[in-house]
Amino acid sequence: MRKRILNFLKKESGKMMNKHLGSDWEDVRKEIYTPEQLAESELKAELVAEIIKLRKEAEITQSQLSELSGINQPVISRLEQGVTSPNLETIMKILVPLGKTLYIGDLDQNRL
Repeated sequence: MRKRILNFLKKESGKMMNKHLGSDWEDVRKEIYTPEQLAESELKAELVAEIIKLRKEAEITQSQLSELSGINQPVISRLEQGVTSPNLETIMKILVPLGKTLYIGDLDQNRL
C-alpha cells in the first residue's frame, strides 16, 4: 500500500508543480525584481561585505566599532546581517574608524 501511495504522489507531483518549484533563487529573483533593483541590492551587499571584512581585518568587535564610531552596536549588527539599509551618515561614521571613506567611481554598466 505504501509503495502504491508513493508512486501515486511521485506521478502527481509532476502535474501539480508550482511554477517556481525546481527554479533556483537566481531565476526567481530575476522574475520578482527589476534589473535596477538587482543592481542596487548587489551594491549594498558588496558595501556591507566590505565593512565586515574591514572590521575583521582590524580585529575589532562590533562593540569596539560602536565605541569608535558612535553608532550603537545593534545598528552595526543589523547592518552586517542585512536586516537594515543604513543611511549615508551611518556608513560614513562606521568607515572613519576603519580608516576608509566613500568616493564616487565609475559604475560598471554591465550591472544594470
